[in-house]
Parts: sequence; C-alpha cells; structure tokens
Amino acid sequence: MESLPCGSSLPLPLPKVDDEEGEAVDPDLPYVVDAHVHLFPDRVFEAIWRWFDEYGWPIRHKLTTPSAIEFLLSRGVGHIVALHYAHAPGMARALNAYLAGAVKNEPRVTPLATVLPGEPNAVAILEEAFALGLQGVKLHCHVQCFAPDAPETNAIYETCVKYNKPLVMHAGRVPRSSGVKCDTDAICGAERVDHVLTNHPKLRLCVPHLGADEIEAYEKLVERFDHLWLDTTMMLSDYLGTHEDLRILDVRPDRIFYGTDFPNIPYAWDRELACVKKRRWSDAVLERVLSLNARDFYGIRDRVSA
Repeated sequence: MESLPCGSSLPLPLPKVDDEEGEAVDPDLPYVVDAHVHLFPDRVFEAIWRWFDEYGWPIRHKLTTPSAIEFLLSRGVGHIVALHYAHAPGMARALNAYLAGAVKNEPRVTPLATVLPGEPNAVAILEEAFALGLQGVKLHCHVQCFAPDAPETNAIYETCVKYNKPLVMHAGRVPRSSGVKCDTDAICGAERVDHVLTNHPKLRLCVPHLGADEIEAYEKLVERFDHLWLDTTMMLSDYLGTHEDLRILDVRPDRIFYGTDFPNIPYAWDRELACVKKRRWSDAVLERVLSLNARDFYGIRDRVSA
C-alpha cells in the first residue's frame, strides 16, 4: 500500500491514493460497525470538501448523505455511526434536525447530535436533539476552537451523563493545518482529556484516531479510565505511515473500536479493513474491535452480532 511519512508536521495537503478497493467487506471478517462516518447536508459537505482540497487531502468519494449510507451498507458494512459538527453558533439545531430526518427510516444508522460549546441554549439544543432520536454527541476541538476542559464544556458533559448519551470528541493535536483557526497544540492534548475524565467520571467518552500523535499518553489514559474509548479512524490505514507499533491496540482491546472517516478519505473505502485483517488478531479481539465495542458504547441493538 502507498503510504506517507508519519509525524507531527505532515506536509498538507496530502496526495490522493489510487489503491484498489474491494466490492464488499471480506467475508472472513465478522460483522462490521463503522463508528466514524460523516454525514452533512449537501452544501455543508461541499464546503468541507473544498476545505479538504486546499488544506487536507483530496476526497476520493464525494458522496452526499444518502449515497454515502447506501455505498457502505450495500458493500456489507453492518451498521454506521453518523457524526457531524457545527462550526458556528446557530448551526447545530438545523444540522441535528437534518441528520435525524435523513436517517429516520434506516435503523442501521446511529446518528449523533452536535452543539457548539459556549453557544446560547446549548443544553436545550442537545435535549431537543435527543428528543429527535439522536443517540450521542459529537464535538471537534479543531473545528469548533475550544479546549476539552474549557468551562463551557461542562454543561455539555453533564447533559450527556444526565441522558446517558456517549460523547465523541476530536481532542488530539493533529492534524496541524493552516486551515484551522486556532492553535491546536495550545487547546488540545491528552492532559486536558485527563482533566475531563477525572472531573466527569460518569461520562462515556471516545477520542478518535487513537489520540493521534499522543498514542503513548492515551495508552496510559485508557488503562486508567474505564469510561474512555478510542477509535482507530485513519490510524490503521498505513496512509499516514504510522511508525509506532500501536501497542495500544493490545492493551485494552475492549476499549478500541473501528472507524474510517468515510466519505472524507483519500483512499479505498475498505483500506483499513484490509489493514485490520493483516494484524492477525484472534477472532474474539477482531469481533470486539470491528463491532462489539462500538455496539456497547453506542447501545446499538439492531441485531445480534454473528
């Protein structure tokens, strides 16, 4: 597989990869939950793709919400967790309503809500989203320019705990990009996530991308805190040339689950599944990472995993 050198200062934007993609999920793999799929209204997707073209990497499959859902499910992905985020005050209500409506008749998609930390009526926005059927919350420190342990986040965390909803938060420092309007090194980091986990012991938190460039620190956190999960998104793809041995995957296999960032990826939709298979995990660990852990975290009950 084509890969790029890994590090904290990857030269952005990164190139497209023309790797071969499969027609379906490998039948040797267990039931698959893709726990990190982005779904947005068309105009928001288009703006995000323009950003990626300039500051990130070329998106291989620029698919709108219904097409992205159909693409993955028709290829054998069993369940999708749908994420989105609001980058400005006043956006969250419309985004939440859009996503709730877009997946209303598709039980194989678990949709999450979003809110901008610090915006007026943040708690009410989340309560309305939960009433619409959204099953958790997605925050993104880079896009929304907030620190995980900032005071304005406490109301959001407390609301998640009150309604027993999980939280996914991009709290890692990378990617470092001139297209981001805040200093991600200044606002992000494992130490700040430690504060969140310590101060909110009933919050179920997932940090995507294995914590990215602080994998060793997150390895220690996931050993200490039973209410922390990590997803593998993009870190198993070999695209970033991850040079670490990823021992973290074997430390707490009950707290790691699979995700892709689809459709906002520059390579084959099943590239990470191929990399997962190469790891030669036991059948029990493979099933945990590809489905059971995400099902537990999100409370997915659409079927009994095979």
